[in-house]
Amino acid sequence: MAYTIKVNGTSHSVDVDGDTPLLWVLRDVLGMTGTKFGCGKALCGACTVHLDGAAIRSCITTIESLGTSEITTIEAVGATTAGAKIQKAWLANEVVQCGYCQSGQIMSASALIAGNPHPSDSDINDAMSGNVCRCGTYQRIRAAIRSAAI
Repeated sequence: MAYTIKVNGTSHSVDVDGDTPLLWVLRDVLGMTGTKFGCGKALCGACTVHLDGAAIRSCITTIESLGTSEITTIEAVGATTAGAKIQKAWLANEVVQCGYCQSGQIMSASALIAGNPHPSDSDINDAMSGNVCRCGTYQRIRAAIRSAAI
């Protein structure tokens, strides 16, 4: 079935089954490979994108559930004020180690900063609790979010 979805400000017509996860449409149909597959069960956060500005897990979000919502991926988050602040802070704090989880981490962090420009440690913990980093860069992630919030 054909669906029209809006990703990073551009409408795309995709011919997929309605229960196809957004992750696979982004990666396999649209060629946007910045969003990563991690667990497929919304437990790790590697597949995080924004749905109308809110961080969601694209591995469990079906195409038919999107309606007219706007999707933002890691490829375009830097064009937003919060995304640009987070990306700059990520570099300044040398957050990345292996990098696999980082697109999901950045998407969650930028949604946090967009909705709460001055988060407390508790706010940061809550927003980032669904994102797993196998390399353990959590202290640098927290420092980057704090510096982006200034």
